[in-house]
Formats: sequence, structure tokens, C-alpha cells
Amino acid sequence: MSEPRTFRAFIVAAGRGERAGNTGDGPKQYRRIGGKPVLAHAIAAFLGHSRLDGITVVIHPDDRALYETAIAGLESAVPVEAVPGGPTRQASCRAGLEAAAESRASRYALIHDAARPFLDRATIDGVLAALDSGAVAVLPAVAVADTLKRVDADGFVADTVPRAGLFAAQTPQGFDFAAILAAHRAAAAAGLSDFTDDCAVAEWAGHRVARSAGSAGNVKLTTAEDIAMAEERLRAAQVPDIRTGNGYDVHRLVPGDHVTLCGIDIPHTMRLDGHSDADVALHALTDALLATCAAGDIGDHFPPSDPQWRGMASSVFLAHAARIVAEAGGTILNVDVTLIAEAPKIGPHRLAMRRNLSEILGVGIDRCSVKATTNERLGFTGRSEGIAAIATASVAY
Repeated sequence: MSEPRTFRAFIVAAGRGERAGNTGDGPKQYRRIGGKPVLAHAIAAFLGHSRLDGITVVIHPDDRALYETAIAGLESAVPVEAVPGGPTRQASCRAGLEAAAESRASRYALIHDAARPFLDRATIDGVLAALDSGAVAVLPAVAVADTLKRVDADGFVADTVPRAGLFAAQTPQGFDFAAILAAHRAAAAAGLSDFTDDCAVAEWAGHRVARSAGSAGNVKLTTAEDIAMAEERLRAAQVPDIRTGNGYDVHRLVPGDHVTLCGIDIPHTMRLDGHSDADVALHALTDALLATCAAGDIGDHFPPSDPQWRGMASSVFLAHAARIVAEAGGTILNVDVTLIAEAPKIGPHRLAMRRNLSEILGVGIDRCSVKATTNERLGFTGRSEGIAAIATASVAY
């Protein structure tokens, strides 16, 4: 039997984040790390939790467009709602709680900083476990590891602060929903507006705050350096999306004076028969590139029944496939073509072929391989009835 949905997450995202600098991308919660806004990472940390009842994101009134862009593409089985915040963090938290109270109040409220994108499931579950055990307020925290110094107004160290019993506060901080809403209302009625976190509001209201285990990785992004380190952290953890595509093509040989392979005309007593220039190498390589993003094959894009492609240089097809790959976010890492033919000799033309592939694809020649083999006079290629090509492409997405 599944656990009941007992908590609503409140993500505070109304701050301006001045210490992170102004890059033109908006406040720090909308800066991108790992390809997504920081806020999107914070929201995603809660999505999929079996006990989540909904998410309320408290945003600055001027940030609606930034917010809509940040959540684009997020899939959620529970409501994700945005409400305008106030002039202080405390006021914004109260605004989120009041908005949820007007509709349907969950049993628990978990209030989280939008600038903490690395929240893990264990931290959430630790807060919920403490609430389930009867705590009214729960603070996830980690023991302070650094030596602490108190500095005087002149910039000199006044004394060393003992670390025993000191913990660094994190979020999400968890509460009995009704209790934290009442505490926020009471603080506002008393004219108090300088609480820096919600556990401080609960303490002022007379509630004991239990500690749950925090996580060393659950850091808050404050400065531009923090954001840069977060980007590096995600990049290091990212599994590379390297895809490999294969292509195969064959055309029969008929009387003629040259064959075109990898875009290079090679004198020969035969020619390749086909609707276009019948360049088996570029046809196979076009299919290999299209395969890396599941974009069909060359016939889907350039049907042989269409007269506009009659006699067309196959470099057009390959360049088209390269554009499709680029538009899908791909970077061509290397391509490899193997030609299977008894004649003509490929060796004298290999460098020119590689240069041509390099120019068409816009990659270094060291990433373009061309080689050839015979079929030991076996089969249709061995009888010089046709030429076949096998191509492989590796693309990073």
C-alpha cells in the first residue's frame, strides 16, 4: 500500500540574488547549470516523491516570464503553482503558505531555498521521518567542520568559536503546516520581519526544532563562483550521450568513364548507376548520421521518385544530414567509410576523399576515415557488378 500524500513543498524563489552578479539571465535561481535553470533542479528534487501533495513556488512579481521558461518541460503528477512573493524572505514564505491554506492544506510543509539545486531524496525523507515522529519543526543540518573565528570591527580575529554543538542550517525545513502558518501570522502581527529562515520563526513562536541529517552536497548557491562550481559539478557527473549510427549502400556498375566516391570523381571504365550521382560512400554516411538522432534514412529526405534529385551531387545529402544532427544538439566526433570494390584503386584518392568529408561536415580531417577492401572476387562486388559502402558515425549529443 502506498504512503499517503502528506506534504506540500514550498520553494522560495523571489530573491534578487545580487551577490551572484548580473549576467543578463536574471536572478541566480534562473541561471542555467547542467543545461537547466537552478530553480528547475530544485523543483525536480521533489517531483516523483510518493508523499508529495503539490508544489508552491514563490516568485518575484517581475519574474513570471523567467519562471515559465524555467519550468517548461517539467512533468509532474501533482500541481505546481506559482504565487507572488513579498519584500522579504519571511514575507514570501508567508505568502506561499497563505496561498496553499486557501485551497487545501497538507499535513506538512517543507520549505526549500530555490538556490539549493542539489537536494537529495535522503534529506527529504529524514525531515519527513522526524515530522512523522511528532516533531513540529525540523531542521536538516550538518555539523560545522571549519574552525570558526570571530572578527572585530577592525578586521582582526577576536577569538576562536568552539565548534562543539554547532551546525550549518539547510533546507528543506519541515513543519506541521498549521503550526508554521500560525507562527508566520503571529510574527507578522507582531511587526517582526527580519527572520532569516522559517525555523527561526518557529523558535520565536515557542516550538522546539528537531534536527535531521543534512547533506554536504546540499549547498546553497550565492555567488557567481558558486554557480560556476555547480556547473562543473554537474558536468563531471553527467554521463556522455555518445551515439553511433551505421549506414550501408550499394549501387551497380554500368558502362561509363568514372565513378564518384566520397565526392571525388575517379576515372574508371564503369560508372555507378543511380538516381543521383550514386555516390555509395556519401549515401551510406548520410544514413549513418541520420541514425544517430533517429531521423530516418536518405530515402525519407530525398526520395528517388522525386525528379529534383536526379543527378544531384550526394554532398547535398550529406550536408543536409549534418544540419539535422546539429539542430538536434549533436557534435560529430568522427566518421568512417569502408568501400568494398575490386576496382578502381582507392588508395591514391583517399586523402582527397577525407578532405572532402572534412569540408562537407565541418570537422577536422583527423576525424574522417576512408578505407577500402576487396571482396576476394566473391559475390557481386567480387564480380565487379557493383560497389558497396559501409559507414559509421559517432556523435555526441
